[in-house]
Amino acid sequence: MTNDDIIALADRYLFPTYARAPLALVRGEGARVWDADGRSYLDFFSSTVVTNLGHRHPALVQAITEQAQRILHVSNLHYCEPQARLAEKLVKRSFADRVFLCNSGAEANEAAIKLARKHGHAVGDGRYEIVTTFNSFHGRTLATIAATGQEKVRTGFEPVQQGFRYAPYDDAGAIEAALTPRTIAVMVEPIQGEGGIVAPAPEYFRDLRALCDRHDLLLIFDEIQTGMGRTGTLFAYEQCGITPDIMTLAKGLGGGVPIGAMLAAKPAAAAFDSGSHGSTFGGNALTCAAGLAVMETLESEGVLANCLAMGERLRAGLQQLAATHPIIEAVRGRGLLVGAVLREAGAAIVDRCRTNGLIINCTAGNVLRLTPPLTVSGAEVDEALAIIDRVLAA
Repeated sequence: MTNDDIIALADRYLFPTYARAPLALVRGEGARVWDADGRSYLDFFSSTVVTNLGHRHPALVQAITEQAQRILHVSNLHYCEPQARLAEKLVKRSFADRVFLCNSGAEANEAAIKLARKHGHAVGDGRYEIVTTFNSFHGRTLATIAATGQEKVRTGFEPVQQGFRYAPYDDAGAIEAALTPRTIAVMVEPIQGEGGIVAPAPEYFRDLRALCDRHDLLLIFDEIQTGMGRTGTLFAYEQCGITPDIMTLAKGLGGGVPIGAMLAAKPAAAAFDSGSHGSTFGGNALTCAAGLAVMETLESEGVLANCLAMGERLRAGLQQLAATHPIIEAVRGRGLLVGAVLREAGAAIVDRCRTNGLIINCTAGNVLRLTPPLTVSGAEVDEALAIIDRVLAA
């Protein structure tokens, strides 16, 4: 089938819930993908910040293949070796005591919300409200759109679920002012991805940790985008100088296979008991084998060091472009979660980059989001910068 054939078929039968680019991708390798007409592109979006190891990484392909030859799925009413091993690895590599495995970032955040509320009941005071931040993004389910601090995400789905309050990002004082006697938790992203690649001041998270300790609140880190090496450490909280009580993961955890995780430390972790929560496919044998391969590869092949080095190279290159292209107002981000802030809307530039063989994304209306695989090479970073240079000069 050609690009046009696939596009026509999808447009005929799928709900039009995505603003799709006119591109049907059929193959990938490393940081490069090919469309159905045989044209290649540099993927500097990592298919929505998912393919952290690049496309068709040998270790991931091998793990999936070997697991598929053994068993694909085990009911959560029985035990599953890859699930147990992945949970062990996540706990030993983090602050957490327990893990709940699911299928997506939204499901991981749902689990975190439920755990926080269950904890409020378990400690006997029934607190249930969660404070989140403006311009945050936490998912598309009814609870996670209510948690999301963007009104456009909630529009049309009213009445929105109660129990969420919003405060400005990077302002611990504003968070404290938003607290009520019903508040049980604060939920934040270490870097706001959909909000425009916004990183707060270094003291922000230390202040939040102190605030939560002072008011007996849970601190929830949504690391759906920042986790799994994207910022140069396995988890972004490792760079914040504090530990949260609950953390959510997805996207890069499976390297392209759908999996999410909610991690928690005691005492919050004790709130979930038998029957508290569940998921038919959560912790599936195949996806957990993929997650294990991703974690092992991230920490054994110099991927995190490469992420830091290539992130510096990419940001430095964008800064050089800003000197000759005034449309670039600022460059920000950490590791390979990079944003180029424009002085105008960025959608047309994204389209022109794609026409020139580079896939990127625009978030918050005017921020070019560049998130190549953590395995990207220096030559590929330079190639992407050259394409952006040509596009901005045109």
